[in-house]
Amino acid sequence: MNVSSDPARTPVVVAALRTPIGRVNGSLSTVEPASLAALLIERIVADVGIDRSEIDDVLIGNAANSAGNLARLAALEARLPVSIPGVTVDRQCGSGLEAIILAARQVQAGAGRFYLAGGTESASRAHIRLRPPLARGEEPQPVKRARMAPDFIGDPDMGVAAENVAIACGISRERQDLFALESHRRAVAAAVAGRFAREIVPVPTQAGSIVTDECPRPNASAETLARLKPAFVPGGTVTAGNACPINDGAAMVLVTSLAEARRLGVPFVLQFIDAATAGVDPNLLGLGPVPAMAKLRARNPALDLADIDFIEFNEAFASQVLGSLDRLDISPARVNRDGGAIALGHPYGASGAILVVRLFSQMLVAGRDREGLAMMGIGGGMGVVAHFSSIRPDQPA
Repeated sequence: MNVSSDPARTPVVVAALRTPIGRVNGSLSTVEPASLAALLIERIVADVGIDRSEIDDVLIGNAANSAGNLARLAALEARLPVSIPGVTVDRQCGSGLEAIILAARQVQAGAGRFYLAGGTESASRAHIRLRPPLARGEEPQPVKRARMAPDFIGDPDMGVAAENVAIACGISRERQDLFALESHRRAVAAAVAGRFAREIVPVPTQAGSIVTDECPRPNASAETLARLKPAFVPGGTVTAGNACPINDGAAMVLVTSLAEARRLGVPFVLQFIDAATAGVDPNLLGLGPVPAMAKLRARNPALDLADIDFIEFNEAFASQVLGSLDRLDISPARVNRDGGAIALGHPYGASGAILVVRLFSQMLVAGRDREGLAMMGIGGGMGVVAHFSSIRPDQPA
């Protein structure tokens, strides 16, 4: 493994929190994305007990809301000192995870001591974008989404790309529906057992305090999923039931060094080991984690997927998760123990950070000497994978 022997340059996550995840135009629709992030920043700073002036930077991922520097706005809204900057990261739905990786790289480089990193997204409050008229007299036209690849390569909508993956990998409708059903079952069971309670920060709204995720369905069944029609391609296999919903939410972590964690007396941390990002054909964009994992393993020959205790894989579509897992020889039973984005939701820029929050919660309960992976396919044909281990700072590795 690519691990530093210098505690001052060994990145660790010492706190990890998220908001509940709301459905688009649902429970969180009145809250701006910067406000969601600011709420988490304030809570993490208070919980860890660091001096706000010690924070080196705020890195926040976002895909749909950032007309300006949303991270700087969130930092100021959280009442951090004006001397603390902020940077907004856009790697589409990998943005939140990329922000955490960048923070860890800063610690590895010795560039600073404390970084708040994560992601925030509000599909409910996304800006409406207009394409200027191409000819005189033509009205401006709404832009559905940003372009992610040139036409000569192919730039399919996400649902169409998910159908492409289903065909390329031979993933049946029945298998996709069963995976989606299991995601709901696991998420509902985790919520009932209180496993999300330790990571969720309530969000005050005009309608009251929001404390639970909005999308998991206790009444989901194989029969209801089977009745849904293809959502993107006539005669296809991808439906609204085996795809993620559209969501609002945020997640944030505090990244520092192992030396600082020891100074603070933090009892548990996730040590960042390494991460890799790689590209793939945009027409099969959901398979991005496969080359990313190959890149990570090439740098870390001792990394054995069979030894990984916890795997959090973003569930944009069941087809792309199953296609990637098949090619990586990972059983779906090992992935997303408490459900994934098909049930919980996929607030694009925040989803990668949510994966890290989930790993932190699960590995905190499991104890030290566990390994975890956060994995994502990304719009435009990319994938990102990050590798963590759980340790107690006061004990030797």
